[in-house]
Amino acid sequence: MRIFLIGYMGSGKSTVGKGLAKNLNLSFIDMDEYIEERNMRTIPQIFEQDGESGFRNIERKALLELADFENVVIGTGGGAPCFFDNMDVIKKSGKSVYLKGTPRILAERLRNSKVERPLIKGKNDSELLAFINESLDKREKWYMQADVVLEFDHDLSDGEVLKAVVS
Repeated sequence: MRIFLIGYMGSGKSTVGKGLAKNLNLSFIDMDEYIEERNMRTIPQIFEQDGESGFRNIERKALLELADFENVVIGTGGGAPCFFDNMDVIKKSGKSVYLKGTPRILAERLRNSKVERPLIKGKNDSELLAFINESLDKREKWYMQADVVLEFDHDLSDGEVLKAVVS
């Protein structure tokens, strides 16, 4: 079994993924952490040194590797489904779940996050919300291809996610 969690940064892919994996007795892999370990650099360092296009190529390679793993929940990077034919790879390789948070909750989570995110660095609250809305407008066509769309405007419980995934 292979489950891919997709969605915007801050949607809870890592947090939800860990709980889901535990409930289903599967392993959890955070794609960004996987990329950092394989490349011995942080995501911000990769962006700084290779640019976004370089990062997207590295991300693509990681996705193709992860698509062969068994008995795993994979929390993808927020942009991963939106480049190359990555969403096709995800859909052919396992079950895809879009964690669709409202722009308000995403902005709130990103403001409070301790993770450095190169795409939103230096944005104030109104710029952040505008950026999220603009990004979601561009990305929705990929995200909405997921097998399961789980909309939320609050913190999701493990039970809510498990119910959506197994139904």
